[in-house]
Amino acid sequence: MDFDTDIKRRQTACASFKLEAKFGWTADDAIPMWIADSDFATAPCVNEALSQAVAHGAYSYGYDRDAYHAAVVWWMGQQLGWQISPDWVVPAQGLGHAIATALDIWSEPGEGVCYFTPVYHEFRLKTERAHRRPVPMPMALVDGRYVIDWDAAEAAITPDTRVLLFCSPQNPSGRIWTVAEQRLVAAFAAKHDLILISDEVHADLLFGDAEHVPMDVAAPEHRDRTITLHAASKAFNLAGLRVGQYIISDPALREKVIDRMTALNFDPSTLGILATTRAFSPLGAEWLAAQLEYLDGNRRVFDDGINAIPGLKSMALHSTFLPWVDFAGTGMSPEEITARIHGQARIGSAPGTWFGPGGETFHRFNLAMPRAWIEDCVTRMQHAFSDLQ
Repeated sequence: MDFDTDIKRRQTACASFKLEAKFGWTADDAIPMWIADSDFATAPCVNEALSQAVAHGAYSYGYDRDAYHAAVVWWMGQQLGWQISPDWVVPAQGLGHAIATALDIWSEPGEGVCYFTPVYHEFRLKTERAHRRPVPMPMALVDGRYVIDWDAAEAAITPDTRVLLFCSPQNPSGRIWTVAEQRLVAAFAAKHDLILISDEVHADLLFGDAEHVPMDVAAPEHRDRTITLHAASKAFNLAGLRVGQYIISDPALREKVIDRMTALNFDPSTLGILATTRAFSPLGAEWLAAQLEYLDGNRRVFDDGINAIPGLKSMALHSTFLPWVDFAGTGMSPEEITARIHGQARIGSAPGTWFGPGGETFHRFNLAMPRAWIEDCVTRMQHAFSDLQ
């Protein structure tokens, strides 16, 4: 399977390549690594299904609900060992829509939404757009990995906090949470009467023998407050088709989501449902395994090159395709670090400040692109920080 070919996203309306608006760059020599999507064409089985639908030429109401639900059930069991029921699955217009809808259901304007930082910056942005109050809870960095600082969490939480957004696997660090850690998170949510939304969109992107355990499996005694989010968008580069799913084992929670979706007259994209159904199949699993092998090669090239630069440390990545690099050892300010990466290297990385408290000395990169681009990135970084050699 070919992951080395440039699929020419630069010539499309792809958000990753809107570099003039984001960075002020007009030339085509920059490497965009700031958005968490890939530069790979999706699985052939998905493209074949979509091509057949386009060739048919009619885009009608309705979709094959039974096939979609069966595919999600099969995928969860096959990939994660999670045995779910078809009626647990509720489609959403992508996970951003799922989070926004959940905030609308379980909180009111002005109330708090908490999350452990540094974390996916859209947790904060979606909270602010919904006119809720962000409640960041900084984690501790211990021996090169993040651990939850429960004292800091207790200090940050407020009586009017209603929702806990939890990123699992963790973005931007690629951290996989243990069952014991997830049980503590669920117990914290119960103690403070929070709805626990576990965003598990990166659960399919695991390296080596890494294992992801869904929150629903880790803490089944807290199913009455747990909502799991999942999608094919990251693993199969389908974000633009705008389909993800809630997976909710508790009937009362699930009914609230269905009621709100019905009230808003929501139906998912038929092409997005078709793409998800075909992705979550044996052929999709075969393609994903090949992609992960390629990504693992990119990970080694990136880590070897970045870690060879004095003062830089790429955090051990167990999941996602988003390496998280610490520049604290350089002694530079966040502004100087960004100036070197964006200004000298012309690499469109995501500054750690986007991800909240604890991210100040970091930048997030992206491995989901042809290996030649990763090699070019490493060369540019070594040149930009050559005075440290």
